[in-house]
Amino acid sequence: MLDFLNTLDRRWIFLLMAIAVAVPVLYQPVFPEQPSPLTRKLFDAIEELPEGSVVYLAFDYDPPSQAELGPMAKGFVRHCCLKKHKMIFANLWPVGPPLVDQNIREVIEGEFQSEALVYGRDYVNLGYRPGNQVAISQIATDLRKVYAIDSAGTNLDDLPLTKSFKNIFDADLVLNVSAGYPGCKEWVQYAGTKGDLKMGAGVTGVQAPQLFPYYPDQLVGLLAAIKGAAEYEAAIAQKYPQYADPQKNVAIKRMGPQLFAHLLMLGLIVLGNVVYVANRRRGAQR
Repeated sequence: MLDFLNTLDRRWIFLLMAIAVAVPVLYQPVFPEQPSPLTRKLFDAIEELPEGSVVYLAFDYDPPSQAELGPMAKGFVRHCCLKKHKMIFANLWPVGPPLVDQNIREVIEGEFQSEALVYGRDYVNLGYRPGNQVAISQIATDLRKVYAIDSAGTNLDDLPLTKSFKNIFDADLVLNVSAGYPGCKEWVQYAGTKGDLKMGAGVTGVQAPQLFPYYPDQLVGLLAAIKGAAEYEAAIAQKYPQYADPQKNVAIKRMGPQLFAHLLMLGLIVLGNVVYVANRRRGAQR
């Protein structure tokens, strides 16, 4: 057996990984999720806001990160609609506007069509602006230095939701979905340092470790990777039973393939170490 493992073709490992991912994708097993403290804090921050609060949704991500961050963004919009909060959408990534439009189309105009949310009164899409951290710094002092009009070219002074919105501190909560630069770190550094900014975020797994130190002082909560998105969907489902159906929760469904893939990786790591120790013992005996 040891000789077999020493000469095992790596293509068998690739095949095992393909099976570990393909089987749960096909059968879609659903596993229970429990929100972590960081997820629960972020959920509570949105849940405890009074109805009609203004939430600034900074969606700074792109299509390559959609699989990981899309469910977070959708969860944020869904939760804001459930709580009847006012939403201001914006993004600092040039390929981000279609993703904002997708969330508006699927959630506001889709799931909550019966609520008849009115553009300009209940939500506004500011669109994309360049500038990275410079734009963030200006939004923190004077929104109209960056956004004088919305994505459709309407003057912000002509929209009920934004006519009295002067800077980011007029928002009751800022929610950032971040795939990198500019993103959550820049929002904390260039906006959060200018005043008392209440902010939460959802970020990619590789970005999360550098943001954990900002919790709980600068960030009220943090979602990390698809796991964080699944926990957030679970928190919504616990509070609002109409979302307990797994078919309505993309992130929860995606946890199956990730779980099986991770279990296989752990098993291979353990097996590799066993083979290494066995080879050393064999060499010592010789």
